[in-house]
Amino acid sequence: MLLVDDLLLKPFVSLLNTIHSMAIQEMYDVSRIRDELKENQLLYELGERPEATYRERRTELEAQLDVAEAAHENLSGRVEVKR
Repeated sequence: MLLVDDLLLKPFVSLLNTIHSMAIQEMYDVSRIRDELKENQLLYELGERPEATYRERRTELEAQLDVAEAAHENLSGRVEVKR
C-alpha cells in the first residue's frame, strides 16, 4: 500500500507545491511593488502628483510590500496531505 501511495501521491503533492510557489510569486511580486514605490516617488518629485495622493499611495504600497515580503518568507511551507 505504501508503494502505491508513493507512486500516486508524491507526484501530485509535488505538483501542488510547485503551483503554490508560482501563485505566491505571482500574487506577491516584491519587485513590482518596489517599482511602484519608485514611480510614486518620481511622480511626486516631478510635481505630477499632489502630496496627499503621494503619501496615501506610499502608505498603501508599503503595506503591500510588508505582506509580500512576509509571503515570500513563508514560501518554504509545503502542502501536506493528511491520511
